[in-house]
Amino acid sequence: MSTEPLRCAGALIVAPDGRLFFQRRSPHRRLFPNCWDIVGGHLEPGESVHDALHREVTEETGWRVSEVLAEVGEYRYVGDDGLARVESDWLVRVDGELTAPVLEAGKHTEYRWLGPDDLDLLDEHRDVNDGLIRHIAERAFAVLRSIGS
Repeated sequence: MSTEPLRCAGALIVAPDGRLFFQRRSPHRRLFPNCWDIVGGHLEPGESVHDALHREVTEETGWRVSEVLAEVGEYRYVGDDGLARVESDWLVRVDGELTAPVLEAGKHTEYRWLGPDDLDLLDEHRDVNDGLIRHIAERAFAVLRSIGS
């Protein structure tokens, strides 16, 4: 069994008005059930972070990445499944109808566009000590402000 952490890519999709896209994971998901999350997932063998980013956005929303704006950060965590992960998160813009994402069937149940003052929602169904998704969102808004996009 490999001791290397699983590599993941995450997309913080930016709307023209500066809000970010989040989707709720299905309640039967093993990792973070019924929690709000960003678009993303594990890299497939031989896949680069950027290739995974583009693939995951299309798989989970039906949209296509049109622009990668900036890196938000790299995060290490161990999931409830005991597997270590290294996640690289990026701010992106997409092409497609932003009011009608095609959520990945069986994996996500709803979506929201959130501004910096809406982040309390991200704590829903999260363990009291699990502030990772909120931290990533706060960092994304800070990076977005710094690049003026």
